[in-house]
Amino acid sequence: MNPRALISGFEWTIAWRYLRARRRDGFISVIAGFSFLGILLGVATLIVVMAVMNGFRQELMGKILGVNGHAFIQPYGDGLADYDGIAERVRRVKGVTLAAPLVEGQVLITSPTSSSGALVRGVREADLRNFKAVSGNIREGSLDGFDGGEGIGLGKRLAGFLNVIAGDKVRLISPKGPSTPFGSAPRQKTYRVTAVFEIGMSEFDASFIFMPLTEAQLYFDVEGQAQMIEIFVENPDRMDDYLPGIREAVGQPHGLTDWRLRNRTFFGALEVERNVMFLILTLIVLVAALNIISGMTMLVRDKARGIAILRTMGATRGSILKIFIITGSAIGVLGTICGLILGLAIAWNAESLRQFFSWLAGKTLFPPELYFLSRLPADVQPGETVTIVVMALTLSLLATLYPAWKAATLDPVEALRGE
Repeated sequence: MNPRALISGFEWTIAWRYLRARRRDGFISVIAGFSFLGILLGVATLIVVMAVMNGFRQELMGKILGVNGHAFIQPYGDGLADYDGIAERVRRVKGVTLAAPLVEGQVLITSPTSSSGALVRGVREADLRNFKAVSGNIREGSLDGFDGGEGIGLGKRLAGFLNVIAGDKVRLISPKGPSTPFGSAPRQKTYRVTAVFEIGMSEFDASFIFMPLTEAQLYFDVEGQAQMIEIFVENPDRMDDYLPGIREAVGQPHGLTDWRLRNRTFFGALEVERNVMFLILTLIVLVAALNIISGMTMLVRDKARGIAILRTMGATRGSILKIFIITGSAIGVLGTICGLILGLAIAWNAESLRQFFSWLAGKTLFPPELYFLSRLPADVQPGETVTIVVMALTLSLLATLYPAWKAATLDPVEALRGE
C-alpha cells in the first residue's frame, strides 16, 4: 500500500519542515545527527561483522572438510586389510563422491637449513587429485607420476620454513623404526619434493605432507593395510542421510565418525561467538534508537506552541501523531539505508581493505598464524542482511511512538498558556 494513501500531503509537509534544521533548533539537530550516525554505524557494523564471521565459518569449513573428509572409517584393531573392498562398496552408496584409503603418521622433516614436525598422509594419486583443496592449488611442481615415484608434496608454509622448493630433497625421520637389541631405531629416509601446494589454511600449509600410499605403507611398516578410509559426500550438512548406507556398505564392526563429531567444539564455539556478537552489536542500534526518543521529546517540547496552533486550525490528534512518526522514522530510515550501503561496500571489499590498512599500518592485520586463513573472507547472506535492516527499522519506528503520542495528546490550551 502506498504510504501517501495513509498520510496526507499536509502531514508530509509539516514533518519535512520539522526535519529541517534552524539556528535555534541546533541542539535538537545535533541529537538527531548523532542518532543518524549511530544507526548508520550500527547497521554497517552488524552487516560487516556478520558477513566476516559467516565467511570465516564457510572458509574454515571448506578448508577443513576439503582435506579431512566428511566421514571416517577406522578399525577397532591394528588396521584395515580389506580397505580396497570397503572403499569400493562405500563409493557405490548414493551421495558418496569419494572413499580414499589413508595411512597417517607423525614425522620430523629436515632440510639443510631447518627442521619441523609434520603429518604425513599416504594417499593414492587418483584420490589426491580429487582433494581439490590440494590438487587445485599446486604452486610448484606437479602431481604427475605421484604414485610411481618416491616424491612427496609439501604445504607452502612448511616448504618456506624449510627453505626448499620443488626438486629439492628433504629427510623424514619417524620414531617408530626397526627393532634392534637396543630398542627401536628411528626410521630415516630421503625424499624429493615433487609438489608444493597452498590450501589457504595456515595450519595445514605448515604441517601437511602427502606421500604415495604404497610408499607410506612401507615407511610406517603397515604393508597391505590402511589406517582409515576418508569419505566425501555431496552435502556435508546432510550426513545423517548418508550414514545408514555407509554403515551397511562397511558391513564389519569398524568405527564410523563424521566431521560434526570431530569438529563439534570448534564449530560450536564459532556459532556461539556469532550469536553473541549479533546481540552485542544490536545494542549500538538500540542506543541510537534511544537517542531518537530524546531528540523527538525535545522537539515536541520545542514545537508545543506550533502543535497547539495546528490543533486549533483543525489538525486531528491522528495527524499530529503521523507528523512526528514521520519525523522520527525518517532519521531511522535514512540511517538504515546509508548503513546498508556502507556495510555492503565494506563487506564486498573486505580483503582489499585489509591489505590497504596492513600497508598503511606497516604490519599484517589478521595474521594467518592466528586466524588460520591467508585472506579475510566475507559472506553476505541476504536473509541475514534483511533481518538486520528490518530490526533497525523496527527499533527506529518504536522509538518514535512515545514522543509522537505525547505530541498528539498535548492540550492546545495548556501549550499556548505555557508559551
